[in-house]
Amino acid sequence: MDIHRLPALADNYIFLLHDRQRNRAAVVDPAEAKPVLDCLETLGADLVTIYNTHHHGDHVGANRELLAKYPNLEVYGGVEDRGRIPGQTVFLRDGDRLSFADREATVYFVPGHTRGHIAYYFAPGSGETIGDLFCGDTIFAGGCGRLFEGTPAQMVQSIDKLRQLPDQTRLWCAHEYTLGNLKFALTVDPDNGDLQERFQTVQGDRQRGQATIPSWLGTEKRTNPFLRWDNPAIQARVGMAEPARVFGKLRGMKDNF
Repeated sequence: MDIHRLPALADNYIFLLHDRQRNRAAVVDPAEAKPVLDCLETLGADLVTIYNTHHHGDHVGANRELLAKYPNLEVYGGVEDRGRIPGQTVFLRDGDRLSFADREATVYFVPGHTRGHIAYYFAPGSGETIGDLFCGDTIFAGGCGRLFEGTPAQMVQSIDKLRQLPDQTRLWCAHEYTLGNLKFALTVDPDNGDLQERFQTVQGDRQRGQATIPSWLGTEKRTNPFLRWDNPAIQARVGMAEPARVFGKLRGMKDNF
């Protein structure tokens, strides 16, 4: 399974999954149709599936246009998003399984950013060691999504599910927010040497116009404060220790950063 990262809108990423053996494709969170159609034309591939993580317009914006061109598309999304994802045909629950290009994926129900958000984890293929997590706006490189419909307690539970996955998991999040996220992270975790080094690397990457996605889940566990609510240094920084309160405090600080 090849994964193509397609820039869209101002700072979104769409991910196109290509099954080379069958020359079929799936797309994750198509914000716009043109990047998807252009990639499909280059590959000469047939689009068969849309995987949506949640209902926001910058994640489902191209569903109808893609369905117009590929009317037999299966459109996946969470059961809690029924009626909110255009063209949805498959309604997923936590723990559901699916497959694409001989890779097996598990669905995670991860409410917080929205009430119906899901993530897709593709376990490593046969003989491989790297998994792939399509997490929408739940975890960002260096950050996390805003709480539009959920609570801090929900988001802690959701992110905790995802941080149990192996460190050798590529994190395909939907926005290029990494540099700004790390600038904030340094204000709450300033003595973290891994974070300091990551910030310098990302700063150089962005100056050269390079994308920072995918990230590694292991890197997020070491440097992303929104996966580190149980870290003593961060707890001391915010003056509290209960996970949801620490997370809520961090999210409020980031909202006003």
